[in-house]
Amino acid sequence: MSRYVLGVTGASGAIYATRTAMYLKRLDHEVSLVVTAPGREVVEYEGQASLFDFADKVFNVDDFFAECASGSADYAGMAVVPCSMGTLGRIAAGTSDNLLVRSADVCLKERRPLVIVPREMPYNLIHIENMERVTRAGAIVVPASPQFYSKPASIEELVDTVVAKILKHLGAASVEDCAKIVKPWSGGPVC
Repeated sequence: MSRYVLGVTGASGAIYATRTAMYLKRLDHEVSLVVTAPGREVVEYEGQASLFDFADKVFNVDDFFAECASGSADYAGMAVVPCSMGTLGRIAAGTSDNLLVRSADVCLKERRPLVIVPREMPYNLIHIENMERVTRAGAIVVPASPQFYSKPASIEELVDTVVAKILKHLGAASVEDCAKIVKPWSGGPVC
């Protein structure tokens, strides 16, 4: 079992965070949740309050004394799901103005997996440049762009095509685990 930080911002797509947390728990990982104030509003508005049921710990976004603010804490990585463009910009700039951004900064400085899942579109040049900056710094950008070749039959199955990628790049799921989440296509494993 590993420990992961799950950051949730105010971008639409809270279901991605809920399903990510759910699968992390099913894979016997510990989930520490950091949700921004707009993120909490979106979670409630989009009917995803069950997100909090999958958290082992919930840290206040303003609590810089939370363990995930320190590189000495033994977290295996972090995913920001969904990631607003404002939060992406703050991570790219290294501002560390709240616990979510500080935790992402810690992952980058400690060379731990950081998966950023932007949900907004279309992208402008600033968004693209910020994605480039975080990628160069070591993060992995996994846009919430679901695939359709597995023929998902529900919104949850469609969302899970992105969640499987998040878990794989986070290092939280094996190829076999991903195949249990999303049916592999005939050419090989889905993630």
